[in-house]
Amino acid sequence: MNSIINLFSRIGDKVGSLGVLIAAMGCSMCFPAIASLGAAVGLGFLSQWEGLFINTLLPLFAWLALVINALGWFSHRQWFRTLLGITGPVILLLSLYPWFQYGWSSYATYGGIGLMLLVSIWDLVSPANRRCDDDNCSIEG
Repeated sequence: MNSIINLFSRIGDKVGSLGVLIAAMGCSMCFPAIASLGAAVGLGFLSQWEGLFINTLLPLFAWLALVINALGWFSHRQWFRTLLGITGPVILLLSLYPWFQYGWSSYATYGGIGLMLLVSIWDLVSPANRRCDDDNCSIEG
């Protein structure tokens, strides 16, 4: 069971982060900096589906990354990695809904997307491993 959770958390985190990035690349109105990067790599055709990306896919992939990173706690028991993993999607979701009315919400959106990508890269470079057994798990680590 633990290996299944570990596999889902490793793959799901990358899918969530990549999905958020691609959805942001398709929204030139909302994310001009990321959309220009998307157009440079040939994803400019995605702009015709901006509404779908910003209203449906971006929150969906953020929720996916949030849930997968929270479930990852059960496989690796590293609170710092879990905290960083859920912070990016939470910031992104907050910037899309309650903070959207403020001018600084776009900075929070970019920060959330960037943090999600950094955590995904960190997980590729240094995969999470459980540092304790089921009976003896300290909060440290």
